[in-house]
Amino acid sequence: MTEGINVAGIYVDDQDAALAFYVDKLGFKVHTDVRNGTYRWLTIQHPDQPSFQLGLFAPGPPVHDEASAQTLRAMVAKGAMPPLVLTVADCRARYAEWKAKGVEFTQEPVERYGSIDAGFRDPAGNGWKMIQAAKEAS
Repeated sequence: MTEGINVAGIYVDDQDAALAFYVDKLGFKVHTDVRNGTYRWLTIQHPDQPSFQLGLFAPGPPVHDEASAQTLRAMVAKGAMPPLVLTVADCRARYAEWKAKGVEFTQEPVERYGSIDAGFRDPAGNGWKMIQAAKEAS
């Protein structure tokens, strides 16, 4: 058995909207979507990274009381959570593709230190940095 981190999660206010965003706009695939009463375990995977899952979790029971869940939803909506980072082969091309699909970008592609990056948000407010790595010197 291989040991390591298998799932990391983010909070979303609407799991159905998050699922549509990540699958239909960004091209992720559903890994697990199961319910236990009102609780829903929903994970997705990047098609090029099948060993890692991103959980799309709704704040609330059984993990949080309603006051805590409300605070978490507000913090995510304000963009206060740490950004996630996605590496891409061509930042400008992916920016154009996803912008045409309605992804809300907070920063157009910018070249810095030899790499190119752009910023976007998911429907809940989670911030992402999309980075095209610098080309290696030959």
